[in-house]
Amino acid sequence: MAAIAASSAKRSLRTELKQRLRALSAEERLRQSHLLTQKVIAHSQYQNSKRISIFLSMQDEIETEEIIKDIFKQGKICFIPRYRFQSNHMDMVRLASPEEISLLPKTSWNIHQPSEGDVREEALSTGGLDLIFMPGLGFDKDGNRLGRGKGYYDTYLKRCLQHQKVKPYTLALAFKEQICPQVPVDEHDMKVDEVLYEDASAS
Repeated sequence: MAAIAASSAKRSLRTELKQRLRALSAEERLRQSHLLTQKVIAHSQYQNSKRISIFLSMQDEIETEEIIKDIFKQGKICFIPRYRFQSNHMDMVRLASPEEISLLPKTSWNIHQPSEGDVREEALSTGGLDLIFMPGLGFDKDGNRLGRGKGYYDTYLKRCLQHQKVKPYTLALAFKEQICPQVPVDEHDMKVDEVLYEDASAS
């Protein structure tokens, strides 16, 4: 029964969060994204990480473009998600340069990603990841995350634990409008180590 209750609570919270995100102006989105980019660049976990996975942002997510440019500027290795739409399987594949992003084909979600036939280095087969930037619709201060319901990241994090000795640090990037008093969870949900948003004190 608990699972059914969690699933229905998640559904209604998703609807509410999507409305909140739609109400954000483009200026406000950019302002918070810029602020979080500064926080990320100053963050010790980011500075100490060499192999980083980061999402290419959708319209209602924190803009990650500047962080991606910084990853290359700092000589770190950048991996981006490649989703398989028929399943909840996702790989993190290596990005050659920030400029390459706009040349990648677009998915039905309007996100750029390398096509299935595009052979690239896959993070888990070449040494794993130090840091994973986590997207999501909502978060609470305990690190509970509400995704979009497909389970890509939860499934991927479980694979990371099988492939590498040290779990990657997970850092969520959120608008302050995405912070909830409490996010409903079930046993498949993986917590994030830290949620970065405008009012969170930088560690």
